[in-house]
Amino acid sequence: MRYDLVIFDNDGVLVDSEPLANRVLADHLTELGFPTTLEDSYRDFMGAAAHTVHDVVAARFDGAVLPDGFDQDFHARVFAVFQEHLTAVPGAAELLKRVQESGVRYCVASSAHHAWIRTALTRTGLSGFFAEEQLFSAQDVGRGKPAPDLFLHAARTMGVPPERCVVLEDSPFGVEAARAAGMDVYGYTALTPRARLAAASGLYADPAEVPALLGL
Repeated sequence: MRYDLVIFDNDGVLVDSEPLANRVLADHLTELGFPTTLEDSYRDFMGAAAHTVHDVVAARFDGAVLPDGFDQDFHARVFAVFQEHLTAVPGAAELLKRVQESGVRYCVASSAHHAWIRTALTRTGLSGFFAEEQLFSAQDVGRGKPAPDLFLHAARTMGVPPERCVVLEDSPFGVEAARAAGMDVYGYTALTPRARLAAASGLYADPAEVPALLGL
């Protein structure tokens, strides 16, 4: 099927940020007295909105509250790591170029804050593929994935019905959100076991596989 709008998740789909960000998050929470492994972070937070960290800590540690400024401190730590180590997902630039040349409209819809999205795309050299009006954040809607609000907002703003949209995701939260929005979704299996993305319309292990999935 050829779609009218391709919606890219950012972290893990375009930029190889998930290992970096989740390691920083796990270490930061552990420092604060909330022991968290990298595997815990992948399972509980990958693809989710920022408030999820607060919710999970409260649920797991008897109502504990993270300190004021936690989100800002975490973002500062991540941005510092990004400046040194962040790269694009192998094949992401080639995929974006292929979609761009096809004439199909596309955008990013990420649970991350706008500043995070812009920093990541700029650091990896992918920012040139996107105008500001093609970048959507959970900040825009108040509820991040797995709620469908972000994807529906992106589709509405871009003027495309949900059933004509396809989402590229790498997290179970993202797949759930796309399904709830009434969109097809293809799951990237680089970091997430295939079984955890089983609800997707299909799976891919290499961005080079995506044009055929999208009918380009």
